[in-house]
Amino acid sequence: MDAWGPGGPVSEGSLIHASFEVAGQQFRAMDVDGGFPLGEGFSIYVDCEDQAEVDHLWEALSEGGEQQPCGWLKDRYGVSWQIIPRALPDLLAKAEGAKQQAVIEAMLKMGKIIVADLEAAYEQG
Repeated sequence: MDAWGPGGPVSEGSLIHASFEVAGQQFRAMDVDGGFPLGEGFSIYVDCEDQAEVDHLWEALSEGGEQQPCGWLKDRYGVSWQIIPRALPDLLAKAEGAKQQAVIEAMLKMGKIIVADLEAAYEQG
C-alpha cells in the first residue's frame, strides 16, 4: 500500500493504491477522495501488457457504455474499469521531477491511454 504525500491530487495520506488477491485474481484499490456519485468509487483495474491490449479492451468494454478520462470507462452495465497499460506505472516509477509531471499531465489529457504519447511526454519532460 502507498499513500499520497503533500502536493498530490488528493488529500495527503489518502491511499494511492493497494493490491490484493481473491481466488487467484489480482485486484487493485485506490482512494480518489470522492467526487464520484455512489458506486463509481469502485473500479476494476486491468493491467494491460501493451497498446494492442488497451485498444482491444477499451473498444470492447466501452461499447454501449461511456468512455471517460485517464484510462477509465464505464461498461454498458455501469461498472467502472481502468484500462491501464503497464507502461504508465513503469514510466511513473522511473520518472522524477519534470519527467514525472510531464507523464502525469499527458495522462490527465487522455481518455484511452496512448503509450506512445506517454513515452513522448517522458522524453520531453
